[in-house]
Amino acid sequence: MEQLELNPRIIAAASRAHLKSPREVLCVSGPDLQRLTGLSSSDVQQLLIAAATSCRLHPPIAALVLHRKLDAGLRLSVGCPVLNQLLRGGLLVGGVTELSGESGAGKTQLALQLCLSVQYPTQYGGLHSGAVYICTEDSFPIKRLQQLIRDQSLLRSDAPPSLISSLQFSDHVYIEHVADLDSLQVCLSRRVPLLLTRGLVRLLVVDSLAALFRSEFQASDWLQRSKQLITFSSTLHHLSLRFTTPVLCINQVTDFLSGSDDSLGSLSSSVSPALGLLWANQVMVRLMMRRLQATVAHGDQTSVLRRLEVVFAPHLARSGRDAAVWREGVRGVMREGGEVLTSV
Repeated sequence: MEQLELNPRIIAAASRAHLKSPREVLCVSGPDLQRLTGLSSSDVQQLLIAAATSCRLHPPIAALVLHRKLDAGLRLSVGCPVLNQLLRGGLLVGGVTELSGESGAGKTQLALQLCLSVQYPTQYGGLHSGAVYICTEDSFPIKRLQQLIRDQSLLRSDAPPSLISSLQFSDHVYIEHVADLDSLQVCLSRRVPLLLTRGLVRLLVVDSLAALFRSEFQASDWLQRSKQLITFSSTLHHLSLRFTTPVLCINQVTDFLSGSDDSLGSLSSSVSPALGLLWANQVMVRLMMRRLQATVAHGDQTSVLRRLEVVFAPHLARSGRDAAVWREGVRGVMREGGEVLTSV
């Protein structure tokens, strides 16, 4: 702490609060710092700025500038024109995208669909490579993946049947199961970089994010949890930017109290993504899926209507599109005057 360019009085107050390094300071919120150190709000602000400056390896880059530095024309298609329109072509190839929602909203369905979409050539919205899928709680839904593979020709009418039949989809989805944060860190620091370096994958999916952090930490362990969350986020960003690879993190949701700030959650939902503001600041794009109180039909199939919403992104408006889950995958649903017309 002594290396910080601050008033000695502020450094002494931080030391009395047992904050031994700038990184520890950054893991504590402003109000908590005021309570722990007894410093004023302006003193705490100076402390946070000095701590952040000392930890910064490179000058800060705004999200829009980072977006422009990436290949602006390269996206990972979702596999549906309606949802691609919402996302301006699909997922960004650099940066972390979060997809949150309640159980049964369709998050895993969309993630599996992306694992197949990434294998198409770039002219069909793919990245001509495989995907690595990290499961943290449930077993990998292999039967559902096989069903999606069988029905790819129904979902991807934009791609020639000969191309679809030539792709060995199941051979290029690499599955990892991790039971704790240590295993997750080993996977992200060793096995995943090996697959990326060899060009075997260009998509990383973590399903789900909150499971491990909720199970391993108690409420009193907030400081250690914050450190682990920042380390995890840093690893994901490093992999994404180094290998120009989309990273999709599936997250659970939690209820928020009436009257609280839900600006980081869905436009019209009573839940918000888990892990709070600290994690929200680590992602570039936040998407949410939720189930609606309606049913839609498509041929001999019926599905509960869903809605995919953009909560925040540097390049997207806050908007949403209706969707449904069919045997062949997740497809957008068009409406006119509040009435469901068709699924495309």
